[in-house]
Amino acid sequence: MRVGLTGGVASGKSTVSAMLRELGAVVVDADALARDVVGMGTPGLEEVVTEFGPEVLGVDGNLDRARLGAIVFADPSRRAALEAIIHPRVRARAAELEEAAPAGVLVVHDIPLLVETGQAPSFDAVVVVDVPEALQVERAIADRGWSPDEARARVAAQATRAERLAAATHVVDNTGTIADLRQRVAEVLDELTGTEVAG
Repeated sequence: MRVGLTGGVASGKSTVSAMLRELGAVVVDADALARDVVGMGTPGLEEVVTEFGPEVLGVDGNLDRARLGAIVFADPSRRAALEAIIHPRVRARAAELEEAAPAGVLVVHDIPLLVETGQAPSFDAVVVVDVPEALQVERAIADRGWSPDEARARVAAQATRAERLAAATHVVDNTGTIADLRQRVAEVLDELTGTEVAG
């Protein structure tokens, strides 16, 4: 079974991803792969520099993510250009990792932009970490130090809550405590693997 995991910015998706990993799933992290494919010396980084100019590099030669982010989040056409470079490379690497996973292990693809990139139909199940958009903004300000305007812009740049929920086969509500979240993640994992929920 191929499982996609997604959620809006500051929804707690990374926490859910870590919990699934602790419970024995193999998690393929698209964000980590997106960093890897534009790492120092990669063809991906070379293509980004060709597209956006040398000013997106830091003094150490690595990608300056903040500078690139400021460009692409302000202009959807520039964001699309960046995605055209990164997404095919991430998908190819994710396929390799899925292929290498042990037989019988649940493989979960952690993909922040799963809905936006139209990938939901390629998975047998889609797990969405869900919180109201106002709570996303609140958490992004508190946890990431973003300004209210920046937090709202990042939320607005992604799929809407309704669009994500429409793609979901399983929903993980993350408006409660960490204990609540852990319980729900365990339930979803049991549903995905077909085992009974203990207790």
